[in-house]
Amino acid sequence: MTILKWMRSAKVGGVLAALILAVVVIGCNVFSSTAQPALNTQLLWYGQSAFKLTTPSGKVLLIDPWLTNPVNPTGKADLAKLDRADLILITHGHFDHVGDATAIAQKTKAKLVSTADLGQALVAYGSYPKDLVGLETQGNFGGELTLLNGDVKVAFIPAVHSSAVASDGSPAQYAGNPGGFLISVKNGPVIYHTGDTDLFQDMTLIPRFGKVSLMLACIGDHFTMGPTRAAEAVKLVNPVTVIPMHFGTFPALTGTPEAFAQALRQQGVKSQLRVMKVGEAIKL
Repeated sequence: MTILKWMRSAKVGGVLAALILAVVVIGCNVFSSTAQPALNTQLLWYGQSAFKLTTPSGKVLLIDPWLTNPVNPTGKADLAKLDRADLILITHGHFDHVGDATAIAQKTKAKLVSTADLGQALVAYGSYPKDLVGLETQGNFGGELTLLNGDVKVAFIPAVHSSAVASDGSPAQYAGNPGGFLISVKNGPVIYHTGDTDLFQDMTLIPRFGKVSLMLACIGDHFTMGPTRAAEAVKLVNPVTVIPMHFGTFPALTGTPEAFAQALRQQGVKSQLRVMKVGEAIKL
């Protein structure tokens, strides 16, 4: 006997019947195997500056995808099993940021998000598939792209560094100016990936256009800002949380999370420090 037939046969009152029916419906939703849990944005760190960002709707963005870097013991396996990427974001042309982008693009057909100059250089000298480097995903500093049917927005942020593409030991080729990305995820966080950079005063402009949820900050020193200058950069951007990156991959990158934490305390930075492990995935 169905619940509706039972209520009719028992002559249950209108109000009581409505309450019983509501309880049954809610119970079915709670215990049904088809009930969907709330979805989160997920972030996975491969080491160096390489991240995998998965949106609440399941879109996959790779940033500076050097999966096979020296500090990732499962890099080759990670590359082999990666079967989806919708976008590949590259901050500048150096090998430790371009990384495995071409191989991933050839397998997944992921479109390249970069400055136009870098895109042209990667097609000409990095073998990135030309058909995946189009106007809709190329931009320049100050511009913002709305991508994946509005699932993400990507703004181009300058960086103080250099940028060139080299292949097989050939002379480095011009690849435009280096940069970072401000990634706004629909129903998710706003993430600032600094790329490789020094501290610069214009970082104060970034939060004027919206609160940054998470800052991925290079701290390695030698080739980028070290822990002390990186802490000052965090103070300027004022994100809710900061995750250090681009450290420990090579002996020359001497900055450490411990020194970064100390610098944040000394400078009175209120942002929360989150130190990820290589291969770790977190929900945002």
